[in-house]
Amino acid sequence: MLIAVILPILTGLSVRLLPFRSRRAMLAYMETGVILTSALVYWILFHRPAETVTLFRFTGNLSVAFRLDGLGGFFAGLVAFLWPFAMLYSFEYMKGEKRGEKSFFLFYVVTYGITLGVAFAENILTLYFFFEMLSLVTLPLVMFTRTKEAIRASRTYLYNMLGGAAFAFIGMVFLLTYGTTSSFVQGGVLDLEKLGGRSNMLLVIYVLCFCGFSIKTAVWPFSGWLPKAGVAPTPVTALLHAVAVVNTGAFAAMRVTYYSFGTEAVKGTWAQKTVMALAVVTIVYGCSRALKETHLKRRLAWSTVSNLSYILFGVTLMTPLGLLGAVLHMLFHSVMKICSFFCAGAVLHKTGRNYVHELDGFGRRMPWVFGFFTLSALALMGVPGLCGFASKWALAKAAVDSGSPLALLGVAALLISALLTAIYMLTIVVRAYFPGKDFDYGAIADVDDPNWMMLVPLGVFAFLILFFGLCSGQVSELLRNVLQIG
Repeated sequence: MLIAVILPILTGLSVRLLPFRSRRAMLAYMETGVILTSALVYWILFHRPAETVTLFRFTGNLSVAFRLDGLGGFFAGLVAFLWPFAMLYSFEYMKGEKRGEKSFFLFYVVTYGITLGVAFAENILTLYFFFEMLSLVTLPLVMFTRTKEAIRASRTYLYNMLGGAAFAFIGMVFLLTYGTTSSFVQGGVLDLEKLGGRSNMLLVIYVLCFCGFSIKTAVWPFSGWLPKAGVAPTPVTALLHAVAVVNTGAFAAMRVTYYSFGTEAVKGTWAQKTVMALAVVTIVYGCSRALKETHLKRRLAWSTVSNLSYILFGVTLMTPLGLLGAVLHMLFHSVMKICSFFCAGAVLHKTGRNYVHELDGFGRRMPWVFGFFTLSALALMGVPGLCGFASKWALAKAAVDSGSPLALLGVAALLISALLTAIYMLTIVVRAYFPGKDFDYGAIADVDDPNWMMLVPLGVFAFLILFFGLCSGQVSELLRNVLQIG
């Protein structure tokens, strides 16, 4: 596990030091490092080590350590699968960026190692350490273009991440003080006898900690940073929206809810209702903002805001089925959203078009890209037979089974979100394929599909959208066994 974390970090850092003879040699070197890391991660998953690896011990139960359990293995496997394809796509996308390309790939590959550190974290201190490191290494990627807009976006990103770090730090100190251990234990670690009559303090700290980690998932009212970060190159926005950053926030929320505070201490209290209400509000707020947004990447960003709160909604149900639904949607949304973002990036890379009204007629000129985009749009809407429907159904079923009135309101929010998603996604598809009788296709005669380095990742993700949709029952059962959910 230590090698899996260090290898991409060293691969990224060495990019600035090694004298590559050509760009192709540099790209081959980085892709090899990423593929070797992913292969090592899957070897670890199939030969799961039982012991804990302690890197540093400070004092008492304060240590930086790695251990692999079901939830961490799921997250590590998801990241390890997506990253090589994201790297392949980014090689073609960044071809025109002569300035700062090495720096871009340095931080891009280092982020892989930091994300694996989050997945392998054995305790709350290790999680917090790598969680904040992730904010620091992705900041240069957000401000890569160095434009005024990118600098403003990076400042917003940094302010939100620092605020989240402060809230999460309060929760970490509380858990270290009143927990029986700093490690993650299914069911929670709080010593309720030691806590005494401070139940209200426990609930306040939980809400702060949940919000601190969930800022990375752009929960309302901290949603604005994610669409603004869309000024970064598309491989970065895909990294933020589908692979690492936002999923890390959702993963951390799962950890503190089910493995640190424990659901028994929070379930049925005002704290649960508060965090669930935030998730429900964000679901509707995100898709409402996406509906009125005309910029393609920002529209997809607001869609991400909404869909990430599907995951948080499952977490806040605080039931085994809620956790399973949340993990399912994390997996399926990652595939759907990285596919749609890479399609948007292909359009931007080939044509420089950024707005929805500029995509008229593109369906015929870029048949592969818009075929894949249409499939991802249908999946995000929740069309039966595709993976998006399966995860939404699992979340709705978990909400109904919970019996909570607020959870039923969450089901209504899922239905409203599905309707609005259909409107803002199909608007793009319809304009691309049916621009009108008087549309002049000669005006976009130079528009065509990108090369294989972009199309191969898109094809893989499109296949997975279909595969996960058709085999959702088997995938759900596999995750149930991995997470040890009864």
